[in-house]
Amino acid sequence: MSYTYEYPRPSVTVDLVIFTIADNDLKVLLIRRAAEPFKDRWALPGGFVEIDESLETAAARELQEEAGVTDVYLEQLYTFGEPQRDPRGRMISVAYFALTDAAGQRIRAASDATDAQWHSVFSSRLKAKLAFDHKQILEYAVWRLRNKIEWTTVGYELLPKKFTLSELQRVYEIILQKPVDKRNFRKKILSQGQIRELNETRSDGAHRPAKLYSFRKK
Repeated sequence: MSYTYEYPRPSVTVDLVIFTIADNDLKVLLIRRAAEPFKDRWALPGGFVEIDESLETAAARELQEEAGVTDVYLEQLYTFGEPQRDPRGRMISVAYFALTDAAGQRIRAASDATDAQWHSVFSSRLKAKLAFDHKQILEYAVWRLRNKIEWTTVGYELLPKKFTLSELQRVYEIILQKPVDKRNFRKKILSQGQIRELNETRSDGAHRPAKLYSFRKK
């Protein structure tokens, strides 16, 4: 049995906000669009949801197809549906955000992208030139990330498997864009029981060796 609708149906897309920590900065993965609209402009990876796939499958597929990124923490962010957000027609986008350790990813442009690069989240000049409503999506994702690191373990996805407390503290400071009190931070983190101390240390040559920790996965 087939159905005919008397009203136009919107298309559904997914957009991906992929964060990493690199060069002492919070960065987002952007692709340069190969086609109109907004040809040659920087944009978040994403694309249309196929008729036979779930939103999560579409998000993972687009992330791999456009930027070569796989095996990352993905979480649904928000649904963006302003009527004029896409000049091609009525588009509703389900946005996801991902966190990854940059050292573990080899990004590459593919599919309908001519380039893929990490960019500073805090570059106001870049955000002003993003395609579609991706500036709004990115700003919402940063807001969500800042809230989540205060009460979840999500920030550990940005670290290597073994890390020092100083490295963990620096992740928080970069994301929050403000200093964190060392003593209170360590007391809070250790009391949460989310990390475990390893029988290993790391030395940078200038200070005494620092203890290494790992995330206590559930």
